[in-house]
Amino acid sequence: MANRIDVEMTVLRTEELAPRMRRVVLGGPAFDEYLDAHLPATDTYVKLVFASNDGQGDVQRTYTVRWVDAEARELAIDFVTHGTEGFAGPWATSAKPGESLRFRGPGGAYRPDPTADHHLFIGDESALPAIGASVAVLEPGAAATAFIEVDGPEHEIDLPTAGDLTIHWLHRDGDAPGSTRLLDEAVRAWEFPQGRVQAFVHGESALLKSVRPYLLDGRVDRKDISVSAYWRCGETEEGFRAWKKQQQDAVIRPGGPR
Repeated sequence: MANRIDVEMTVLRTEELAPRMRRVVLGGPAFDEYLDAHLPATDTYVKLVFASNDGQGDVQRTYTVRWVDAEARELAIDFVTHGTEGFAGPWATSAKPGESLRFRGPGGAYRPDPTADHHLFIGDESALPAIGASVAVLEPGAAATAFIEVDGPEHEIDLPTAGDLTIHWLHRDGDAPGSTRLLDEAVRAWEFPQGRVQAFVHGESALLKSVRPYLLDGRVDRKDISVSAYWRCGETEEGFRAWKKQQQDAVIRPGGPR
């Protein structure tokens, strides 16, 4: 990460965005240090640091910075919560003003290119903060389409934008998250627009083997697609990182898959 920092910021307030999505707004004396390192990318992420339950040191969880308000000296991080499991979700569920949160970073690269003819966003709840940050910077009238998978209508959230954005909310209606079937089928059924399409495809790791090859099959130029697995069904973040490293090693290993 460029301009790597390690700061501790203070919880200012929290907001309930949906039944399992909570926004934590942070500020305090360390805000200026973070602002000096903040990236123009709309998928800017930081590594949140939590103490482990077993006393074996810190654990890190990766989260997108939803927005930064330099004038108010605040930044927001949106958390998908899943009950008492894990570290970040339970912390966000109980976070109160005055508590502190330590994080490292930032990193990130993607930002909508204003010269693209159409902007395409594909993801699940884990990608909502980055999708929200991205559509927020679209130029007035910019053509954009988003396919977003959530549990049901009550999990849809507002995504303010000046762009001409069409959102397709895909509801699991009780199905377990992680299959990416809904996203894959919806994107394949969509009438692809003419012109240059810039695509942002982030979420469960199966998207790399379903939606990504479909888009790269003559629909989106490789330089115009941002693809990232944010999580893997059935894996903790530690297991997910190990899986990602295996995938990277397989790509660069001589004679390995390309």
